[in-house]
Amino acid sequence: MEEKIILVDRQDNPIGTMPKLLAHQQGRLHRAFSVFIFNTKGELLIQQRAAHKYHSAGQWANSCCSHPRPNEDTLAAAKRRLMEELGFTTEISLIGHFVYHAEVNGGLIEHEYDHLFIGYYDGAVTPNREEVSAIRWVLPSDLQTEIKNTPDQFTPWFKLIINKYPLLQFK
Repeated sequence: MEEKIILVDRQDNPIGTMPKLLAHQQGRLHRAFSVFIFNTKGELLIQQRAAHKYHSAGQWANSCCSHPRPNEDTLAAAKRRLMEELGFTTEISLIGHFVYHAEVNGGLIEHEYDHLFIGYYDGAVTPNREEVSAIRWVLPSDLQTEIKNTPDQFTPWFKLIINKYPLLQFK
């Protein structure tokens, strides 16, 4: 079954649905979310996207990111994907949103109304290898240095979020 995503206007009002790949091929604005999980040491959990992903494969990104399904609440979708991708759940809170447009590999375009969530977790993380190649905890200051020195190793949306919302203000 082809996965569909929610098309939105610039105020996040739903205007329809579309197959996910087609929306990325056409660069249509759609609803998305990005989750940032910190531990009590102040480190951020980041993930390396699985090598077979159709875009941004092998690049590092925030803890979890995806799209709500049609008729699915965005917060519920973010919690669902935390479990599906990383094998845990925790309370998360909305901290903001922004719209961005970025070219990714394969001629695809990410054009998202991205809801940003933050949460805290210190337990075990069990990545789903279909989604995630690797995980690691990193201090925000070290992450900012890594992104500056090796920007191609990070997804476009992650770099935009880090620049727009410095991680130190998230905690």
